[in-house]
Amino acid sequence: MTAIRLEGVAKHYGETKAVAGVTLSIPSGSLFFLLGPSGCGKTTLLRMIAGFIEPTAGRIFFDSTEVTATPPNARNTGMVFQNYALWPHMSVAENVAFGLDVRSIPRAEKERRVRDALALVRMEQYAARKPGELSGGQQQRVALARAVVFEPQVLLLDEPLSNLDAKLRIDMRHEIRRIVDTLKVTTVYVTHDQKEALSLADGMAVLDAGLISQLGAPRELYRRPNSRFVADFLGESNFVEATRVEAYRWNAQGIAMHSSIACDASRATLSLRPEALHLTTSDSPNAMRGRLLSSAYLGEVAQHVVYVEGAGSLKVFELNPRSAREIGSMVSLCIDPEDVVPIPGAPSSDEVMPAVLLPGTRP
Repeated sequence: MTAIRLEGVAKHYGETKAVAGVTLSIPSGSLFFLLGPSGCGKTTLLRMIAGFIEPTAGRIFFDSTEVTATPPNARNTGMVFQNYALWPHMSVAENVAFGLDVRSIPRAEKERRVRDALALVRMEQYAARKPGELSGGQQQRVALARAVVFEPQVLLLDEPLSNLDAKLRIDMRHEIRRIVDTLKVTTVYVTHDQKEALSLADGMAVLDAGLISQLGAPRELYRRPNSRFVADFLGESNFVEATRVEAYRWNAQGIAMHSSIACDASRATLSLRPEALHLTTSDSPNAMRGRLLSSAYLGEVAQHVVYVEGAGSLKVFELNPRSAREIGSMVSLCIDPEDVVPIPGAPSSDEVMPAVLLPGTRP
């Protein structure tokens, strides 16, 4: 297994900084995600790891070996592209064997490796077919087999599921996790899909404007974002501007925050996830009253918008909704102090809503 280390890696195109300077360590054998919106630099960074793009500055290491100037064919990396890049005139087996042919692997060994790679992705029975005879999910499996057949040190995936429909994407997530765990190969996965990253990643970096905004495990980044950008990118959130009045309380009658959550700022934006806000009875602890503005029933969840005086409109997700709610009716909301996440800083008043006045006891 191979660890990857980036030291101040940057890529500039004239005045444009596609990657502004990234320092990052990816543990060996892990499935690591580079996540961010279009234009954040994630694909450029992946291609520099692959060797397809030369960095403007910085160094890249595989274990203790610097590979910054090493050409792609000498890095022993396997890459799966967004469009699969399969040869349409070749059979599945011939596509998978292509990298072995380039490396002049003996015939018997090549045939064994192709069989093993196709078995790994559960495509043995399709070896003689052409790519045009396969579904999108099957083509993706062939692309994966071709990337791993020569036993690479590092596997690189560039938005590999973006061309699949929703159900196939979910199925292929599990397949990719299984393949990575089976091979124990260090894998770097680029996507803008938060669900892919949260459901698969061992670790992840959220990028913005060519820099890492936050780095860590999926649960850590989702539950404890360090910025409004990360909180808003990883799912949905309500943002509330607040001023500290006590160690764990915001505003005069304000929102209670759990004592385990560190925040030294006097002002902060509070991130309140819609699924953390619960419809409750009016006499529940930490309850606040609001008017139901809209409601969308989606089966397993209902998505509500509730207007709270002094807070504005708050998104609320109700799991397993059993009955319809009347638009315009008054409802009560509450939130657990552990789900109140302060984001340090003093945002301008036009960026966030005024603070919710949420009565409650100190945790």
